[in-house]
Amino acid sequence: MSLSVNLYYHGENGSARRFAEEMERSGLADAIRAEEGNLEYRYFVPLDDPETVLLIDCWRDQAALDAHHASPMMERLAQLREEFDLHMTAKRYLSADAPDPDARFLRK
Repeated sequence: MSLSVNLYYHGENGSARRFAEEMERSGLADAIRAEEGNLEYRYFVPLDDPETVLLIDCWRDQAALDAHHASPMMERLAQLREEFDLHMTAKRYLSADAPDPDARFLRK
């Protein structure tokens, strides 16, 4: 069973977007994507809220996420959050090992 964490970074005057751009430019986002157990790490900007950036962060399991949280790169990530004066909210989702009941509604 995998898990996903949707992290909402809230800032002012474009700071959340600049934070995400710095994560990509510096290679920190790619380093996280290369970690054992990472399934997805992508930033998005909601059309109705340009001062928020959504990070979809997916991991194989809780152990992989725990290892990420214990990694040295988390210190740099925390520094960037502070530097850009970001506040965060999060939502956590666990995958189900059953067929997707909504698959019939998806156009592929």
